[in-house]
Amino acid sequence: MTDRLIYLPLGGAGEIGMNAYVYGYGAPGKERLIVVDLGVTFPDMDGTPGVDLILPDIAWLEKRKSQIEGIFITHAHEDHVGAIGHYWERLGAPVYARPFTANIARRKLGEHGLPDSVVNVVDVYPQVIDCGPFKVSYLPISHSIPESAGLLIDTPDGRVLHSGDFKIDETPVVGDPWNAALWEEVSKDGVKALVCDSTNIFSNAEGRSEATIGDAIADMMKEATGMVVATTFASNIARLKTLAIAAQKGGRSVVLLGRAMRRMVEAATEVGILSGFPPVVSPEDALNMPRENVMLLVTGSQGERRAASAQLAQGSYLGLKLKEGDTFLFSSKTIPGNERGVIRIMNQLSELGVDVIDDAGGKYHVSGHANRPDLETMHQIVKPQILIPMHGEHRHLREHVKVGNAAGLTGIVAVNGMMINLSGNAPKVAEYIETGRTYLDGSVQIGAMDGIVRDRIRMALNGHMIVTLIIDENDEPLGDPWVEISGLAETGRNNAALVEVVEEDLSQFINRANAKTLRDEVKLEKELRTIARRSAQGEIGKKPEVTVIVSRLG
Repeated sequence: MTDRLIYLPLGGAGEIGMNAYVYGYGAPGKERLIVVDLGVTFPDMDGTPGVDLILPDIAWLEKRKSQIEGIFITHAHEDHVGAIGHYWERLGAPVYARPFTANIARRKLGEHGLPDSVVNVVDVYPQVIDCGPFKVSYLPISHSIPESAGLLIDTPDGRVLHSGDFKIDETPVVGDPWNAALWEEVSKDGVKALVCDSTNIFSNAEGRSEATIGDAIADMMKEATGMVVATTFASNIARLKTLAIAAQKGGRSVVLLGRAMRRMVEAATEVGILSGFPPVVSPEDALNMPRENVMLLVTGSQGERRAASAQLAQGSYLGLKLKEGDTFLFSSKTIPGNERGVIRIMNQLSELGVDVIDDAGGKYHVSGHANRPDLETMHQIVKPQILIPMHGEHRHLREHVKVGNAAGLTGIVAVNGMMINLSGNAPKVAEYIETGRTYLDGSVQIGAMDGIVRDRIRMALNGHMIVTLIIDENDEPLGDPWVEISGLAETGRNNAALVEVVEEDLSQFINRANAKTLRDEVKLEKELRTIARRSAQGEIGKKPEVTVIVSRLG
């Protein structure tokens, strides 16, 4: 059998979030594998109520556990490293990361009681990690979190460059500046495939540097009269520093609110990548300071219900309260799907008399992802034989291929579960792998197709009813059925109690039922359920989910 080079996204291709990519080399089915990133995405109340986290389905990978040479984490965003603690035991391979990312990965493993010694701290190119048929190097690149990296993956079948999340920023405030010469150097001898970030493919403007927004934020801080609160992604260390220095220039002390905010600043300081960050004061100290001398730097830029932003909007957090005349800055972009949560907080703040500043105009935020002109620059530098877009919804991937085609590049839209054979002169679909999502629901992992969340949604939409019937040892009903309801109107259109109406309809059926029906468990439950739903539909216009409990004595 001829050896082949394969690329297989298990998450992050056809969606933004939950990144997990696999590269393999060897005989079909026996390839040695490396994994790039193990991330999560976040639930919403509409589609995944009650779920805590959403993780990629790694069943295919777990079956090939013995073939995995290593797990490479490109950077410390949750959608790239968030699943490492949940999945490492099932994969068991050594983990590689740069120091800051390794610090975060070790914390996540520790939260699950796993050994942090499995995380290997690596240096950047030209250091090479030998992993079976692969030789891997980390290529520093600018993004909205420190020590982000692309990967140089050398294989017997050619060189692959995996861009990771990136932007072209020569003055990123914190983290690595864009280094065109480095990418030119690693591309000069030919690149088989560029697997590339697609997030901002529809943004036609030139990308802007983090350094360009500091003055505008500082001016805003100086002009504000009351307390200032600013929120952004806790992982955007550069933005945290930009905001903190702007506060300092405006004569304000900085307070960090939210566990993630404190954890990220601690981690960045521990590994030595965050310097010049102004001193912070405790929430307790801030209570005794003039409001115009305080800036709160808080979590919750995406409308998260339990984050510091939401709690401040609802009244107070750690004794700190917002008042009329205070200012609240959203120095972040709202991720699609989070708009309602963010707008809810903005309105709550407005009701308190707080002036809310969002970033609709781009004055106080720059994206961490490459816009179309920057992506075209990357294409021109790398000149890959094959362009494979990743990190984007389907429309992003498709548009990215079109942009590549216009520049003479061969591209392919590869979504989750689509295994691509990169051997030869053109990419080919080798096979389709069944992929999906795994939900962290409380403390257990459940499959997206298990029906648990579907049932939860149906109960939320339709309400729930329990019908209970006791049958004695002679297969005779012991009294009438009784009903309990949850999430349903108690009184129907006839001004009668819903429970009483349904119980009456069920009793009439039971009194007419013959002995054969009463002995047939399946048929009896089906009839009771049907009657209960039909009765509720007639009375309140809803067909609830119905649980039937038939208890038999003797």
